[in-house]
Amino acid sequence: MPTLGDALLARYPRFSLYNSPYPAHDLGCAVDLYPDREDEVAPSPVAGTVLDIEERRVPAKEYAEVTDTVLLVAVDEAATPGLTLDGNEYDEEWVARVLHVDPSVVPGDEVEPGQPLGRLVRSGFFAPWVANHLHLELRHRGANLLRARGSPRLALDTDVAITPVGWDGHGTVVEAGKTYVRLDRPASPGSGWAALASDDGAPLDGGLPHYAGGGRFGSSAPRDEYPVSLLGQRVGVVRDRDVEWADVAVRLDGEPVTGLSLFVGREELGAKVVARGHDHAVGDEVQVDVVPTDDPVRLG
Repeated sequence: MPTLGDALLARYPRFSLYNSPYPAHDLGCAVDLYPDREDEVAPSPVAGTVLDIEERRVPAKEYAEVTDTVLLVAVDEAATPGLTLDGNEYDEEWVARVLHVDPSVVPGDEVEPGQPLGRLVRSGFFAPWVANHLHLELRHRGANLLRARGSPRLALDTDVAITPVGWDGHGTVVEAGKTYVRLDRPASPGSGWAALASDDGAPLDGGLPHYAGGGRFGSSAPRDEYPVSLLGQRVGVVRDRDVEWADVAVRLDGEPVTGLSLFVGREELGAKVVARGHDHAVGDEVQVDVVPTDDPVRLG
């Protein structure tokens, strides 16, 4: 199982294993790495040799580009701090699949961690509230490197310490897009990784409840399957690290919205509420809660 350490992840202010409808995220088999908001270039997560670049047409959306690429890099593990690659059944080298980049590199180029791979692409795979990012998977070279599924689960190394941050659902809008608002709370502890905490104090990840499932990091409970709650409401069932969301609705000031966009952040946290057609502005104080529903939002 590939293991991601702090030296790799710390090059990016935010990451998520589950907050995406893309199939590789269903069980945390991929990680989305978010550069600084103003960055237009994609810093490489790995060292290695560029093997191939495959262009793909993507769903047509007015805010997105018509093509994306699958960038394949033969990984040099020794030159990639923060990455541990266990042996695979074929005993072959590992290949990084990197998406959402308009590459400035070509096959045969050698790349180093942090080196620009090209321009970040606003892909048609993105929902309108999703920020630009790199998508990373790792597969052995004998696998089908182009199909959407087939990567193993990713693990987080023990040096990736995620602080769970509790929240009462209240906050002030600090950013308002057409399809979302970002709040000033839960507040970052100021250093290191942090994520919104479940009611039992575990960091959560994923699109609640609009994507099929999410993740719960930290120590496991003694049972193989157990409930998880947020803001006093049962929101799903945990199996190992994976969460199957329950039939719930997220509400913003009492009005149902699409959901909460959960991630792991460094020095920046705050809830991102996906709320298409909202009328909130920066400075508004709002309240978020979660309630049961017979008609949950499911986007993927």
